[in-house]
Amino acid sequence: MPIIDVRPVVPPSCKLPDDAAQSLADSISGVLNAEIGRVWVRLAEIPDGKYAENGAGVEGNDLPVFVEVLHAVWPAQEDKAQEAAALAAAVATCLGRQVERVHVEYAPPARGRIAFGGKLVV
Repeated sequence: MPIIDVRPVVPPSCKLPDDAAQSLADSISGVLNAEIGRVWVRLAEIPDGKYAENGAGVEGNDLPVFVEVLHAVWPAQEDKAQEAAALAAAVATCLGRQVERVHVEYAPPARGRIAFGGKLVV
């Protein structure tokens, strides 16, 4: 069930490929060893004018990608660290970014907080 939000910062001159969301979903599902249809990716671009780092200008390949991961239950800490590294690498490859500029955030576990089709995940 993982839901993955991917938000790359992009300049106006850059357009993500039309199949970027599908490419991300397929690559991320490989990292998570997920069955078909079990990984959901939401891709939303952040215009570079809506992003800043204090005291520094950032552009081109140095622009970051923010990834938020929502699992029903968190993986064990060691597994989560390995998963975060693998997710960062997969996203970086799909979007042509530096892995060091892909930042992975884990949302609180979804079990008991999310309902699909009105049915609470318990």
